[in-house]
Amino acid sequence: MQQSKIDEILNRPLSQELLARDLARLAYTALDGTPRSIPIGIHWNGEEIVMCTPTNAPKLPSLRRNPAVALTIDTESHPPKILLLRGTVELDHVDGIPDEYMQWSGTYEMTPEQRVEWEKQVRSLYDGMVRIVVTPTWVKLIDFETTLPTAVEELMRRQSA
Repeated sequence: MQQSKIDEILNRPLSQELLARDLARLAYTALDGTPRSIPIGIHWNGEEIVMCTPTNAPKLPSLRRNPAVALTIDTESHPPKILLLRGTVELDHVDGIPDEYMQWSGTYEMTPEQRVEWEKQVRSLYDGMVRIVVTPTWVKLIDFETTLPTAVEELMRRQSA
């Protein structure tokens, strides 16, 4: 997919709204060759989706072996709004807590006092984390008004022909 098309889709208001959410589903291939899909916190920095995980996370050996991933960011309402992304991960070990982890975690509803306590606990638990960075190489936005899943679009084309 051309970078200009990726940028055009990602800059749409609905895409920006979805990219501002704090949770996505990350799909990858496990070491045993079977698929995995997990919920994970995300932070969009305008070019990349950044996820953070403990240095001992079971997904890391899988991502090192096969860095190809897919992400789904969607809404719970009907019809759903869906942003599908594909890319290749880069893994970046960070001492301490990555800024992105603190930013996406900041969306949790907490009082200022709860936030201070939460940050203290997080900083005491992790001496390092791994940033999982995905630069989108393919994207699709589905809103069920102007864009539909490919199979539905094909069925509608056949019906009108």
